Amino acid sequence: MPPTSRRSGLVDLQGFFQTELAYTYSDPAHWSKEEGRLELGNHGLLGQGMQWKLSGRLDYNAVYEQGNFYQQGVRDIQKAEFQLRETYLDLAAAGLDWRLGRQQIVWGEMVGLFFADVVSAKDLREFVLPDFQVLRIPQWAARAEYFKSDFHAEMIWIPFPSYDRIGRPKDFSQSGSGSDFYPYPPALAPVIRDEVKPSASPNHGNFGIRVSQLTNGWDMSGFYYTSMAGSPTFYRDPVVSPVLTFTPRHDRIWQLGGTLGKDLDDVVLKAEAVYSSGRRFNLVTDMTDADGVVRQNTLDWAVGLDFNPSSDTRVNTQLFQRYFFEHNPDIIPAKTENGFTLLVSHNFPDNWKTEVLLVRSLNRSDWMLRPKASWGFQPNWKLTLGIDAFHGPSTGLFGQYDAQNRAYTEIRRDF
Repeated sequence: MPPTSRRSGLVDLQGFFQTELAYTYSDPAHWSKEEGRLELGNHGLLGQGMQWKLSGRLDYNAVYEQGNFYQQGVRDIQKAEFQLRETYLDLAAAGLDWRLGRQQIVWGEMVGLFFADVVSAKDLREFVLPDFQVLRIPQWAARAEYFKSDFHAEMIWIPFPSYDRIGRPKDFSQSGSGSDFYPYPPALAPVIRDEVKPSASPNHGNFGIRVSQLTNGWDMSGFYYTSMAGSPTFYRDPVVSPVLTFTPRHDRIWQLGGTLGKDLDDVVLKAEAVYSSGRRFNLVTDMTDADGVVRQNTLDWAVGLDFNPSSDTRVNTQLFQRYFFEHNPDIIPAKTENGFTLLVSHNFPDNWKTEVLLVRSLNRSDWMLRPKASWGFQPNWKLTLGIDAFHGPSTGLFGQYDAQNRAYTEIRRDF
């Protein structure tokens, strides 16, 4: 719930402004970001215990005004954007707390990657590089919550879902580039049609229920969620020429999962697991298949430890795995895909902080490395300098983006 005002009128505007410059130093080197972002929000009371919140964000990226590195379609949709952020009404009725409107619903928070965070749509046009609060897209939802002692239950209905934003693909018949982190299907210079999103229909809504319990310091939760998949699958046309044509589509899936957390004195243990049924994956060696995709049920799990070797140092390490049931050998991932993450951060005098995040596959040499340093040079002001580096095969989770290695600087003002 939002902070409560002592009066029924408006409270002070809250939000942030940030400006970010990013230079991609891989070949071809280019400026990839010259962005200003302003997010503002307000909240207040309506009486009888009801509260409201309204917020929005405006982004402008001047890099799309310069030159012809990006194709026109990319410049048109990514140059300037307005997005309605959390905008909802809170009320109590029938013994439940209700939130109605556009809202963030976060069911899991492992470091660096998404596991049990199945409800949020995501802006993936910069992969998983932005702060997760910036990257997540609110959903239009009705949410009911029940609290009793250390027990919590919630039910959500999303009649008109938001979907992951993946940008625009490159038109290989023209010069210029598509969106930097577009998740191309495994093909050489493919033709990609417009994304087909589900129509606004009750049959295409999402529904979920989650329960959690705190017992003897163990924070445990379980959930069920059925939805149209947030990220599209690239369906292939029948192969009739050397040029492969794909259409991004969204399928109905369901997911069953849970989370676990425990403070073990000097170490915090966190774990998440999600079983997913109905996801489709691209076939890469079977050209006879009618649509080039196959249904694969998976189990994703992660376990992590978070501890502080000193008062100024934090270390977080995680082991994660995706397991394919009835694995089809014609897809890229192996039957068992393993990896780990390592995050090390340290606070220095004068409000300086350094952080290094490594995410690496254990199946192949495929990794992402993100060192950065930040300086709080004034109250509510922060300067950040960093590098985002990728390496691996072109079919790897990170290697597919090794042309996007970049250095960046960001200044943020919170208010």
